[in-house]
Formats: sequence, C-alpha cells, structure tokens
Amino acid sequence: MKHRYLNFFFSLLLGVFCVNAFGQTELKSKIADFSTFAPIESASIYIENTTIGTISNTDGKFLLQVPREFENDTLVISSIGYKSFRTAIPDFDPTMDIFLEEDIASLDEIILVASTRPKTGNDIVLRAIEELPENLPEQPYLQKGFLRHKERNKKEFKWLIESALTLYDSSYASGAEDNLKINVDEVRKSYDLRDVDSLFAYTAYLKSRTRNKALRVKNLRRDTIKTKSLVEAIKWNDSRVNGLENLFRGRLNLVRNSNIAGALFGKNMLDKHQFELDTVLVDNERKLYKIKISKSESFVGLNTKGIYNEGYEANGWLYIYWDTYAIKKIEYQLTAASAAQKSRSKTLFDTLVNHKMVMTYMEYQDKMYPNYFYYETPKLVKIGDRSSDKTKSDKTKKEDEIQREKDEQFYYTVQEILFSEIVQDPELINEALQKDWSEDIFSPRPYNKTFWKNYNVLLESEEEEKLIQDLSTRASLFKQ
Repeated sequence: MKHRYLNFFFSLLLGVFCVNAFGQTELKSKIADFSTFAPIESASIYIENTTIGTISNTDGKFLLQVPREFENDTLVISSIGYKSFRTAIPDFDPTMDIFLEEDIASLDEIILVASTRPKTGNDIVLRAIEELPENLPEQPYLQKGFLRHKERNKKEFKWLIESALTLYDSSYASGAEDNLKINVDEVRKSYDLRDVDSLFAYTAYLKSRTRNKALRVKNLRRDTIKTKSLVEAIKWNDSRVNGLENLFRGRLNLVRNSNIAGALFGKNMLDKHQFELDTVLVDNERKLYKIKISKSESFVGLNTKGIYNEGYEANGWLYIYWDTYAIKKIEYQLTAASAAQKSRSKTLFDTLVNHKMVMTYMEYQDKMYPNYFYYETPKLVKIGDRSSDKTKSDKTKKEDEIQREKDEQFYYTVQEILFSEIVQDPELINEALQKDWSEDIFSPRPYNKTFWKNYNVLLESEEEEKLIQDLSTRASLFKQ
C-alpha cells in the first residue's frame, strides 16, 4: 500500500513538473494611441532578445503565449512612430489597456547630419537594396509561422483555413525557386462554402491542361460539368493566384527576391517606381526613413503564367532604418493603370486595386527576418453577372438590388502570416529537411488540440470572430 502511495505521489509530482516545464503564460491586452484612444493595428509584441512574439489586430488587441523559460523576461511593445512600452512579464497587468505616445524625429536634423549620406528617396532605397546581403540572413534557417487564409465577399466569409507553417530558407544569396521551402504542419480550422460554378476559372483550368488557347467560356455548359471537376479547377486557380509558392518564391516577395530576374525591387526598379522621402519616424528608439512609393515611367507587370497581370502602377510606403539601411516595413499595392487592365479589373473584380501587401521584418542577431505578411487580392470564383454580360432588363434593376448582387458577387482573398521562433541549429535544420514537405493547404489533417494550445496565432478581430462563427455554423448545417 505504501509503495502504491509513493508511486502515485511521484507520478503526481512528475505531472506538475511537466506542466511547469511545458506550460505557457498567456498575455492579453489592447494597444491604443495615447492622444486619440484609437486602436493601434500591427504593433509588435515580443519578448526581448527572442523571436517569440505576435502583432495586434485591427481592434488593437493581442494574445501572446509566453513559454515558462521566459516568464521572468521583459515584454516589449513597439509600433513605428510611437515610443516603445516595456515591462517585466511578471508585472504585466492584463486588465489595463496599453497606451503608446507618438515619437517623431526631426527631418531637417537628419538631412543635415552628414553630406555623405543619401538624401533623396530614390538614393536611400537604392542604398537599402545594395545593403540587403548584409542585412538579410546569410546562413540557412527555419522559421515557424501561422497562416490565416480567408476568402469572402462583402457580406460573409466563404472560405477559411488556419494552419501552422514551417519556412526553410537557405540564405538571401541563393535563389528562392530552389532554396526556399514551405511545409503545412497542422491545421486548426478549415471551412469551405464557396460556390463552384466558376466557368471562367474552369476555362483557364482546361486551357492549362489541354493547351487549347481557342477555348472560350461561352462554349461551355455548366450542366455538363461534374462538380468534382469544378472543385479541382478552383484549387488549381487558388494555387496559381494565391498559393504560398507564389507569395514566397515569386516577384511579390519584394525584399527576399530582389535578386531574381525581373524583380520588382531589382536592377531597373526606378523604371517602374519612384521613391520620395517623406519624414523620419522612430521605432523602438531607432530612427526610420518613411518613404513614399509612387509610379514611374513604365507600368508594373508580374508576368504571371496564364494570367493577364500587366499594366499596374505601384504606390505605398517603405520604412528603412537610418543606421543600417535595413528594410523594416513595406506597404505596397498595385493599381490598374493601363486602359486594358482598368477595364478588366473593373469588370471582373469591381476594384482597381489588384494586389495589396504589407510586409514587416524583425531584427534578430543583426539580421532581418520575416515577421508578418499580409496579402490581399480580388478573386474570381463565382462569375454571376458581370457588367459586360448585362441585358437591357438587367439595367432596369433598382440600385439596391444591384448593390446587393455586387456584395455577394465580388470576392477577395486575404492571406496573413505571422512568423516567430527562428531555428538556426544545423542539426535541427537537417533533421527537418529529411521529412516530406508539402505546402498543400487543402490536404485534410486531424485537429491536434495539444499542439494548438501552446502555439502563437493571430488574434481575430471582433468582426472576424463573428464571421468565423457564422461560417462554422453554416458549415455544420451544410454537413447535416
């Protein structure tokens, strides 16, 4: 009896030890502007001297899981243009909102500091591109991340996937095509209630398989096509337009892939972009150039195979550290500018903004690593009635009917990726590379409750939470 009691005691003790060793401290709060009380979106929340962190959502709220080994460290909250907030993690008070004060440097002082420094926006950006080999990782690494991939019209979510990712990159110097890999590790949520009657996507799918360039939508009949084939066409279309491969290995990965042929931020970048120095801001007590991106003489083209992706003009903002010329953040969008692209975009998507991106980077051991990616693009899933197809009777519809159709008809896709936990150990990297890698987000996987309990994810906004709950309810009804 005594031995059984001792065994039970030691088992209980071991259980307590495991909880302490592998448990997490949860930090949750809201970040707002000290003067306006407005929520601050995309603020960085991280444990000092680590890569463990997250960002705030559109409501300014965040949730961070802190491993036990770091529970006595310092929490840092920073956002470009604001003074940073620091606190010991044991002193963190989740009942109090966190207010950040504005912090801006003097542009005149910065410009007059040294005659040898670049002074124009174009020269500063060219210097930043020149310094990429110094500022980006030169050794292989792994990075853990979280993906939220959502598709919606103006009324509701139609598709949502949340996944844990692993990114492998051999270095900036190596080409991304052969030296950058992505694996989908786990899936947390997966709902798909999209309509599958897109003959436009199906036509493009058939063209890619049969190489019949003369094939037209008007030559196809929906009632003769199996739903399974339409689903395959939508998956194929997703991978070529919004696939992780395109996002990481293509031209839109502006910084990492500035050394590939035809890069948007490559050799002839000033032919398609102009950069104007706007002001100097402060981020975590470091000065940053804020530079406006605008159009140049030539249109921007993405040369996407099988898609008319030409005739854009770029606009947005670049944030570059004053001391190292490292790129901290990019806000970049491509807007239809040529006559052909304007007509196509307005008719098919009801918007001229075709690609909208936000990329932020974190500094770790003097190198800049991906921190957060946001990519938004209009999506053609359900054709419905487009303006070019409208009959005379269609044009007599009331304005509210037309608006209601538009709200349901035009789709867009958003991909958000939050990165943390950089792995540099060669043995761990080699071990990971021996496994089979797949970036297929469609592949079904069982839900791993233990895994997700301690994994840092992006906190949903209040609107997203409501839409996700609605989507999950509709998915349950659909299954029944």
